[in-house]
Amino acid sequence: MKVVEVMTSRVVTVDMDDRIPVLKNILSQAGFHHLLVVDEGKLQGVISDRDLLRTLSPFLDTEIESARDSATAQRPAHQVMTRSPIVVDPNTSVKEALSLMLTHDISCLPVLDGDDIVGIFTIHDGVRSLIQ
Repeated sequence: MKVVEVMTSRVVTVDMDDRIPVLKNILSQAGFHHLLVVDEGKLQGVISDRDLLRTLSPFLDTEIESARDSATAQRPAHQVMTRSPIVVDPNTSVKEALSLMLTHDISCLPVLDGDDIVGIFTIHDGVRSLIQ
């Protein structure tokens, strides 16, 4: 089975300078766990919901919040993203994609046809393909 048969073709992209509040809003509204970061339409990185959790200060919205804590919430995407993400093409086998994800301890692979983003393959897509 090929990645193209099970990938999620609806992807959400954000710009390099989009700020964390925008990213959080998109993730919550769209129900996704990953955002693809683009510059002039070309993939530059990936941001997961876990990346945002690691970036944000645990003291936000508490009595001991400092200016530095507040500043973490305004970082742009390019400061949070994983750069040069591992990608696959649509004809990559699901088995190979899952193997890459396990080897690199990642939960998604952008799917590119040349330089064009055509989808995203997540661990959920892989599990779903194995169950079917």
